[in-house]
Amino acid sequence: MSNVNNNFNIKEERNLSMLMDFYELTMSNGYFMNGFSDTIVYFDMFYRKNPDGAGFSIAAGLEQLVKFIKNLNFTQGDIDFLRNKGVLSERFLEYLLTFKFSGDIYAIPEGTVVFPSEALVTVKSKVIEAQLVETMLLLTINHQSLIATKASRIVRAAQGRPILELGARRTHGADGAIMGARASYIGGVSGTATTIAEKLYGIPATGTMAHSWVQFFGDEYKAFETYAKTYPDTCTLLVDTYNVIKSGIPNAIKISKNVLEPIGKRLKGIRLDSGDLAYLSKKVRIMLDEAGLTDCKIVASNSLDEFIITELLNQDAKIDIFGVGERLVTAKSEPVFGGVYKLVAVEEEGEVVPRIKLSESEEKIINPGYKMCWRLYDKDSHKAIADVITLSGEVIDETKPYTIFDPVFIWKKKIVTNFYAKRLQEPIFIKGECVYALPTIEEIRAYCKTQVDSIWEEVRRFSNPHKYFVDLSKELWFVKKELIEKYRNLEDKNNK
Repeated sequence: MSNVNNNFNIKEERNLSMLMDFYELTMSNGYFMNGFSDTIVYFDMFYRKNPDGAGFSIAAGLEQLVKFIKNLNFTQGDIDFLRNKGVLSERFLEYLLTFKFSGDIYAIPEGTVVFPSEALVTVKSKVIEAQLVETMLLLTINHQSLIATKASRIVRAAQGRPILELGARRTHGADGAIMGARASYIGGVSGTATTIAEKLYGIPATGTMAHSWVQFFGDEYKAFETYAKTYPDTCTLLVDTYNVIKSGIPNAIKISKNVLEPIGKRLKGIRLDSGDLAYLSKKVRIMLDEAGLTDCKIVASNSLDEFIITELLNQDAKIDIFGVGERLVTAKSEPVFGGVYKLVAVEEEGEVVPRIKLSESEEKIINPGYKMCWRLYDKDSHKAIADVITLSGEVIDETKPYTIFDPVFIWKKKIVTNFYAKRLQEPIFIKGECVYALPTIEEIRAYCKTQVDSIWEEVRRFSNPHKYFVDLSKELWFVKKELIEKYRNLEDKNNK
């Protein structure tokens, strides 16, 4: 592991072991007091729909889960606090004092393109261990997957133009800002305004001036002049404090001619933060080009998202770099990823027995059992064809045609040939020990790009994307069907 934060002596580590819903503790105490402490269970963390009506999502947040599991322990102070609540048994509190995660965790690597119903994380462990990791698992995977997915959409909308993440001051707290910057970078943004994100993760942090700088001097030219003399190598000027066309750009051009060019420097950029960005950028581009500043970049910000960026480019806006704030790091258009954590199997006398949760809604009926997820790729194009969820131990034979079918409308079938299959989940913890080498954020970011490129353009559409199929193997489909029939029959019998 070679993340940038290893280069800093960050001594303060918060113990987040108590970051959990209290019912995790009441259930765990109940399992403990009733003799189920050593029962092995299987939980899947998955989600049911892509945010913003998208065709796919981006998995993120695994690194923070790994660190949480490694450091999961309860201090004497934690135990004293829990004892004072008067709910949990003394024997259970003594158990917590020596608690250590000892199970297995499998997960889809960060940066992977994922789809609804697929297990992003699978936990196989003693039931208490599986319960106590639930809240943090959902918190970190839900949040960062949401932001990485939004970032990927915004980056793709910009069509190769850099995106800067500028949203820290409007996020939901400090962790939202830092982890939002991290997830945004995984999704493809070029940099962040959040300085600590560079210190911790190596994400390039950048920034120039706010309107308050110009207001402080009371004179726009004087404000620009002072800034240019202070930062002659990286001078970008915010030109909309008063009037972009009549004041901001003329003064920026004067600064270039009078201050920067005489010392062999160039005006790097100007920033627009208000007004009609399409109209202003076109006017500004003409003015800059006529002044010989054809290399001066136009940066635009002001409540942007993938839809506004798309419209700006459709209107031939002359914008080189986009700064995106709260609509990215809060995923304003759909601020909940919706991942859930469900029990899918229990070991009974050495046998893995599937469990199912039923619902009136088809999408909320979980896929039972201990499972694996595979992605089928076309051998020629290397584009993803479909995903298949199988029972653990099943193997997809790449040498033979493979039939995939819709789990609901089972008559909808397709025979796949000339393909190869890749298992999506990787082992993260085995018997409580981390066996996964955490990649650097640069590696995750690069991997994410290749993942998005492996998805057909029709699936990447923002509006009405082509449905990518996540199918069940025949064996898993029959297990699910039998369990549904079993519990429906019990319902009928109880209602008589």
